[in-house]
Amino acid sequence: MARRVPTPLRMTLKIESAFDGKTAMLRLSGRIEEDHLDAIQAEVRRYRPHFVFNLGEATLVDREVVRFLAAQEVEGVELLDCPRYIREWIARERSQECSFNPIEKENEL
Repeated sequence: MARRVPTPLRMTLKIESAFDGKTAMLRLSGRIEEDHLDAIQAEVRRYRPHFVFNLGEATLVDREVVRFLAAQEVEGVELLDCPRYIREWIARERSQECSFNPIEKENEL
């Protein structure tokens, strides 16, 4: 099943799903932006807990999408064919979350 999520004046996100009886594969193609997360999360809810993302045709993502993908991966979701720049961005986001910020730590006390 394929669904397009329109975004004015930009390449459309295409969500394709395939289910083999055990695991669903959600292929995300095109430009993926924060505005698309509701549609993506609807598909996630539909196929939870057994699904993977295929990002081989993702052309551009924004920071909120990277954070979403990182959180999904922490929960055990596999990111197939993840473009190198997305993988590196996820790693940077994770390292920033783990970095020590003395001001934040001081405010927590």
